Amino acid sequence: MTAAPARGRDGWLVAICGTRTFGSLPLMTYAAALPVLFDAWQLTGTTAGSISTAFQIGYAVSLMVFSWLADRIGARRVFLWSAVASAVTAVTFALFARSYLSGLVLYTLIAVSQGGTYTTAIMLAADRYAPERRGAAVGWLIAASSLGYALSLALSGIGLAMGGYPLAFAITATGPVISLAFTWLALSGTPTVVHARRAGVRFGSEVLRNREAMRLMTGYTFHSWELLGMWAWTPTFVAASLAFAGWGPGRSVQIGSYLSASFHLMGLISSWSMGTLSDRLGRRTVLVAVAATSTVCSFVFGWLIGAPAGVLFAVGALYGFAALGDSPVLSTAFTEAVNPAYLGSALALRSLLGFGAGAIAPLAFGAVLDWTNPPGVREHWGWAFVTLGLGGVGATLCAWTLPRRRE
Repeated sequence: MTAAPARGRDGWLVAICGTRTFGSLPLMTYAAALPVLFDAWQLTGTTAGSISTAFQIGYAVSLMVFSWLADRIGARRVFLWSAVASAVTAVTFALFARSYLSGLVLYTLIAVSQGGTYTTAIMLAADRYAPERRGAAVGWLIAASSLGYALSLALSGIGLAMGGYPLAFAITATGPVISLAFTWLALSGTPTVVHARRAGVRFGSEVLRNREAMRLMTGYTFHSWELLGMWAWTPTFVAASLAFAGWGPGRSVQIGSYLSASFHLMGLISSWSMGTLSDRLGRRTVLVAVAATSTVCSFVFGWLIGAPAGVLFAVGALYGFAALGDSPVLSTAFTEAVNPAYLGSALALRSLLGFGAGAIAPLAFGAVLDWTNPPGVREHWGWAFVTLGLGGVGATLCAWTLPRRRE
């Protein structure tokens, strides 16, 4: 069955955004606590990056499986199952992650459980909203996630100051539990939609030979490399930069979490504004602008080690805005380029490629960080961020080659 398209924002969008905000609270707590975990869990740059990489691999596989399943049984059912699993794994992580190995395993389980609430939310929005409103709706969904990431960093900073990383993990674990209430509000009146497939039509012809869809998928892969690598390491870089500038170790970690949270708030603004703007100016125009800006920020940000906090905030805020600004536009354009009956399967492939690249990025970043610094020292960050900027270059080129048309 199909749902009649909604024309604007409504209570459903508010509720589904609530699930994304609270459900995302555990996702940045590891990045916020990483400066403390280096000593507590005896981590190196490579082992620290491996936890982020394992998380992204788990998330990529989860997105692929859940998205494929949503085509067959409906996005609503998959979203509900994933929300329940997310609450269970978040609480388990908070209670038992106390070493590198336990953190690696349990943080990966959070990722595996979370995959069914991202692409399915996009699918639900695509069914509910007409194309001329869809960019704004998807923008709000991704903005809600950014708000969750910002709250995750801010609450983690408070928890770290008051009781160390165990308290930070415990505070953020409450988010997926709270999100279950929003899930019920959003899905209780939402129909289960399974789009019928035409006889003789295959995934290859609908997706793999769809040039625009594949170009958007490639751009998303490059975008994910840059964005997910940046998210994984920025809190640690900001804390290191503040410590290098003379701030105390404890204060630099706490203030670094707050500054990094503000970058995610900029991502919130960009998700909403760029999604809405793309409804008016066209997807390609917005994609080129934000991808190019993000690339410049990647090439600059890592060389600002020891810079004044105001400079870090200014460049980091622009970085946070631009790095996420193309995400809702890429997702919206993808829903418009792919047949709805194959959207879940197409999102599954896109997720595998995008989050697979995002899984490698933190590990590559950590390896370059180790390679460009003496053992036990982390003072040179520029080249590590440059590796992320290479993804930005690829995303910009993919956006530039999209068809020129006004939406």
